[in-house]
Amino acid sequence: EEELPDGLDESCSQEEDEDSDLDASSVAGVSSSGSVALVSRNCIECLAQPTEAQEKVLKPALVCSLFPNVPPTIYFSTRDERVEKLPWEQRKLLRWKMCTVTPNIVKQTVGRSHFRVSKKSNDWLGCWGHHMKSPSFRAIREHQKLNHFPGSFQIGRKDRLWRNLLKMQARCGKKEFNFFPQSFILPQDIKLLRKAWEEGASRQKWIVKPPASARGIGIQVIHKWSQLPKRRPLLVQRYLHKPYLIGGKKFDLRIYVYVTCYDPLRVYLFKDGLVRFASCKYSSSMKSLSNKFVHLTNYSVNKKNTEYKSNSDETACQGHKWALKALWSYLTQKGVNSEAIWEKIKDIVIKTIIASDPYVNSLMKMYVRRPYCCHELFGFDIMLDENLKPWILEVNISPSLHSNSPLDVSIKGQMIRDLLNLAGFVLPSTDNMVSRPQMRSGSSCSLGSALKEKPKPASEHFIAEKMKKAYYLTQKIPDQDFYSSVLDILTPDDVRILVETEDEYSRRGQFERVFPTHISMRYLRFFEQPRYFNILVTQWELKYYLNKHKGLELLKNWCVKGYHTGAGTDLAQTWSLPKSFFLQKSSVQPNGFSKLELGRLG
Repeated sequence: EEELPDGLDESCSQEEDEDSDLDASSVAGVSSSGSVALVSRNCIECLAQPTEAQEKVLKPALVCSLFPNVPPTIYFSTRDERVEKLPWEQRKLLRWKMCTVTPNIVKQTVGRSHFRVSKKSNDWLGCWGHHMKSPSFRAIREHQKLNHFPGSFQIGRKDRLWRNLLKMQARCGKKEFNFFPQSFILPQDIKLLRKAWEEGASRQKWIVKPPASARGIGIQVIHKWSQLPKRRPLLVQRYLHKPYLIGGKKFDLRIYVYVTCYDPLRVYLFKDGLVRFASCKYSSSMKSLSNKFVHLTNYSVNKKNTEYKSNSDETACQGHKWALKALWSYLTQKGVNSEAIWEKIKDIVIKTIIASDPYVNSLMKMYVRRPYCCHELFGFDIMLDENLKPWILEVNISPSLHSNSPLDVSIKGQMIRDLLNLAGFVLPSTDNMVSRPQMRSGSSCSLGSALKEKPKPASEHFIAEKMKKAYYLTQKIPDQDFYSSVLDILTPDDVRILVETEDEYSRRGQFERVFPTHISMRYLRFFEQPRYFNILVTQWELKYYLNKHKGLELLKNWCVKGYHTGAGTDLAQTWSLPKSFFLQKSSVQPNGFSKLELGRLG
């Protein structure tokens, strides 16, 4: 974390002219010195607009919620669509904070929705920038979104990822978390590495990686102790020496994983991705270990090989980069059950994200005003071994979004567009745009300006919600029958979370939600600390996944009554309990209630 930039303003560039639209034809990025850096010719060609002969579909600027009394979200379009302009009073709020690392594909996408470059440091709605030190997240205001969570480097650095998966193995069993090659962090683990090395076979191979680098920098494959680099820190990992090969070549998968919220946890996988091939045929010979084109699959490494062949067709199985969907088609034709591989990938992705849960949630509570302010795209690098078992190689917290080919543009462009729609950007009220001291909100959702600050709850609201959460978090051996009762009586907080979760799901595009689902209860035991909202949303999915319409109608009825805001409701009347009941019990600890009493409280 010490290597991360100190703050958002320091890591961001100077802005363009205040009145300049970030429209789709705008191809200029701004450097930290204020100079204009033009997008590469390749990128301009890739991001070219459809010809005039193609009629662009006009889309509304805002996406309505599924529910009444819930604000709409900003719509982000594809390149063959155009977005209507909002009235000036609303359009002037569409500001984007530009950073030196903001990818062109993000600039293009927000530009099509008529965002403009933010001139000031505090009037922006969105930013795609550097990760920051955790305390710097305090600067993000309630109506703003940054594309990182504090603490996500706990899986984004190779050494932290290994340490955290090792902890999960110790707590939950090696069988459940055996999807990352055995690793050693030097200098701390030098003795353990020496022991493993001596116990291993004579022809064993190890791969050496700097813990915080990317793009294949500093990576080498070794087989002698004397080849171990002197520099530290270092990650030394068992080499997957029997990978699944296609055309005799190694390959890995870039899987795009998007997390919109950590409490409750909501994780999505993009249905397409990239398959990156080594540009030379694989060899297990020790003489080949120094040849990076044989053993590394990074595009940034292999593009330097004169033998490298690009691929512009997302449906074709050709060249050294394929679309993920093309790989699934290829494997299916070979008689491989590609759906089973995808299910295994979803499983290990969920478990890896859960490994970061205690760190991220703790830092979110300390430094972030409300959950709405953070979201993150992760790039998971996964390799299949000869038995088609997926192994996680690393997790990138700033995956490359460079688009140098039509294949990249097609996959990454659609992914970013769907991601921004899924993020649920909401137009703030003018009150929130005015500079004023703000307190951290206790709200656990992002339903927009009308809902982001809960009204001061009446005592019965507050006590009932606290009691219900305590009841479901203090059971020593909970079972499904017990957990299912969480839906019997819903609090305003419950409704708010469920409304947000269903609204978000309706905007998913080509993303697939992998947590929560109707099978997510199996993952709750992996959380270091049980979380009430995870129990709530998984039980909701389990109850309504076969009858979504019924669940949505139930929530709509509550929203009509203003139940999701806590307004217009009387919990004592709703739950047929005397108001004095709440007040009498307010000083009693949750465990002091009988099961019947707490059951009536929900």
